[in-house]
Amino acid sequence: MTVRPIIALCWVLTACTRREPSPTATPGTTAPPPADPRVDTPASPPRAFGERVAERDALVRDLARQGVKHERVLAALRRVPRHAFVPDSVKGMAYADQPLPIGSGQTISQPFIVAFMTEAVAPRPTDKCLEIGTGSGYQAAVLAELCERTWSIEYIPELAEQAKKNLVGLGYRIELRTGDGYVGWPEAEPFDVIVVTAAPQKVPQPLLDQLAVGGRLVIPVGARSEVQVLERWTRTSLGRGAHAFTVDRLLDVRFVPFLGDGGR
Repeated sequence: MTVRPIIALCWVLTACTRREPSPTATPGTTAPPPADPRVDTPASPPRAFGERVAERDALVRDLARQGVKHERVLAALRRVPRHAFVPDSVKGMAYADQPLPIGSGQTISQPFIVAFMTEAVAPRPTDKCLEIGTGSGYQAAVLAELCERTWSIEYIPELAEQAKKNLVGLGYRIELRTGDGYVGWPEAEPFDVIVVTAAPQKVPQPLLDQLAVGGRLVIPVGARSEVQVLERWTRTSLGRGAHAFTVDRLLDVRFVPFLGDGGR
């Protein structure tokens, strides 16, 4: 296993969601609706996509200034209506670059963290992507904009139900499951991309096992009481040993702990 330190674009120390870096658009413009099977496109798209567009454009410009460069990632953040994934009590703050409460003691991640983690795994249009920690569904929607197929697992049943409502209401076709993300989704493996939005003390072996050769996993690692490290694991060959992966240390972060077996 090769470990490479990375000089991060900026250092972020924030509360993130438990379940928590080919051009498609130019920053400052509105991306068109997707025309592919990842998202349903009815004659009248859900109203949320046409709301608060100027705020999303401003957010994307701010993310670009912070160092997010991947044009497909920026286009996805411009497209996905974050205000549709937060409670009414905080909808007015939906496009502030900060985490927000979503219920059950959890939060939706800061947009920079979502963009940075997504950019770190560089999803391609042909990729199969797995998210561990659906939360309210925002990160899953961003992945659905970028990947061929997306799966997502949420540990807390109430959040899983809310995420399903949010995603289905917006037309996203995502495979959802309520359960322990530690075990991943073995019947759908291998995955090209795995995004984990909660911090275990070490990377769950089942997730590494489910990563395809060339696949990328991004995950915060560390104890709750400590500053954690956002790591990117890239599988370079078959096998379970350290020789099969390279590891990049990307960013200092603070996430709430991984629930289930991964938190032990």
